[in-house]
Amino acid sequence: MIQIDFVSDIACPWCAIGLHALEAALGNTELAAEIRFQPFELNPAMPPEGEDIVPHLQAKYGISPEQIAVNQQRLRERGAELGFHFGNRSRIWNTFAAHRLLHEAGEQGPDLQRRLKHALLRRYHGEGQNPGSVEVLREAALEVGLRDAERVIDSDLHLQAVREAQAFWRQAGIQAVPAVVLNRRLLVSGGQPVEVFEQALRQAAAG
Repeated sequence: MIQIDFVSDIACPWCAIGLHALEAALGNTELAAEIRFQPFELNPAMPPEGEDIVPHLQAKYGISPEQIAVNQQRLRERGAELGFHFGNRSRIWNTFAAHRLLHEAGEQGPDLQRRLKHALLRRYHGEGQNPGSVEVLREAALEVGLRDAERVIDSDLHLQAVREAQAFWRQAGIQAVPAVVLNRRLLVSGGQPVEVFEQALRQAAAG
């Protein structure tokens, strides 16, 4: 059984690409693996009301609106190849509450956590919904059958655990996501093609 730590953020479009490519690689190789989603905030200081995406990306990366449009089209094309739809998303929001809910899902089981991750990625990148919204989190939890979601959403439950996990991965050298760590020793960085994940999985399985 390959242990996979998928370090990522809901706000990261390449994390959606990477996850779907990884899952396709697992299907192609038929190797047994368990995915655990680890928290990483791209924008930890993002206010609850969020920011418009174009000026945010311009300020953060120093790129033009034209380059942003090119990048978004590239994402749509890569997503379509992997069966993920990128819709119109005009804002970036804080994702900390979503990470707390994902932590709860992980305690209830890795498959449940994976399904919640997919539900949140789809709402954020496919439908332009706010993953920090109480209503969006409730709907995602209900969709995947997450028990006791309300006690997480309506509190600060798992706050410390999420912060400690983020600190652990940053101290381990993770500075960008997705970062896919196989058996805590082999790192695949970025939204790589399916073939790259297949090679890494076979390497991890071989020990």
